[in-house]
Amino acid sequence: MAKKAVRVILTAACLFLLGMGTVRAQDPTITSVCPAAGIVQRGSTFQPGGIILTAFDRAALWVYEVESGRRYPLPETAPCGHGCRLSPDFQWILYLNSDTHTFNRMRLNGTERRLVIESAIDVEWWGGSRFLVWTPGHHAYSFTEGMSDRVDYDVEGVTVVQPNGLWALRVSVNAVGDGFERALVRLDNPVIRIPLGVDLAYYNARAWSRDGDAFAYVAPLMGDDTQTAELFLIRPDQLDAQPMQITDLHSEYGDLRINGVSVGELSWSPDNRFIAYWVTPLSGADPTVDPLAVDTGLSTIHITEVATGATRSYCAFSTTENRPNPPRLIWSPDSTHLAFAGNVAGDDLGYFLLAMNVTTGEITRLSEGVYPALGQADAYVWGNYP
Repeated sequence: MAKKAVRVILTAACLFLLGMGTVRAQDPTITSVCPAAGIVQRGSTFQPGGIILTAFDRAALWVYEVESGRRYPLPETAPCGHGCRLSPDFQWILYLNSDTHTFNRMRLNGTERRLVIESAIDVEWWGGSRFLVWTPGHHAYSFTEGMSDRVDYDVEGVTVVQPNGLWALRVSVNAVGDGFERALVRLDNPVIRIPLGVDLAYYNARAWSRDGDAFAYVAPLMGDDTQTAELFLIRPDQLDAQPMQITDLHSEYGDLRINGVSVGELSWSPDNRFIAYWVTPLSGADPTVDPLAVDTGLSTIHITEVATGATRSYCAFSTTENRPNPPRLIWSPDSTHLAFAGNVAGDDLGYFLLAMNVTTGEITRLSEGVYPALGQADAYVWGNYP
């Protein structure tokens, strides 16, 4: 009875924070996937193959050939973190040339390089051969490669734009001036907006699906002595679109966080069916006073099926390195594996490049020596070479 009362409080708080008339909360199951083998060493080959880009030193971006285990640095590159943008077909990346400070594209093995744009702070793939360019003055425009068809957009307060579309997330000061709130707005008509509630550090991870159809985001749910997080989803191009709560993690874990302080860390599978993320249970007397001071437990990987809300938790690896962020999770192009950089507790061997089979939960140790070039050891992208 007590658990049911807490869930009623959380749902009411969610409705208040989101400013919505209805939230279609689901009651999904959470299934533990705990393989007997745990973490295993790779063999002479590893499938599904492809190329992972990561850093094995601070000087360059490195190629790791998944099938063979071969690795090598790429000249005129630097560790890129979020700056490496994988193309929709998983065969190219956009990157910043460390010598010319221009944005270029290349195959994942470093070949077929060519200039995309000279003056920008970021460039994104925006469907097909079209790019979205962010300028040093925080303006944005799109253009098609090889054509002079530039279109400018009002991006004041905007942090992320829908792939193949015109919806964008806008963060602004709330009505009383003591915090921030989120909304989806149309770049071609910013008056059109869908409120998404408060923007709160450590409770605001988000990401568009790869096809741009759906926007997933983390929102805080607050009640008496409670501050927790759940995963929400909205499809803004649908008629009467509204957010839908697709997880019920609090019923299983109590108060928790999803991912860390980097807001773009929800990881959609390439087939747009699943979202991967880290769940970190919390402890402490008052998490609403200073979330950064709250003791945290072990972070574990979870994957939620978007269509049903069914969620799997994985037991083979956990980490206390979750502040400010746990490791990035990147999908294999065929949506069968997740890769990340992990420091296995108690072995004193540093960071390994790990790959987890999302069906069995078994984790394979691909390579040692991942380097925290940008302050944290991470895998950046997983793609293919044609």
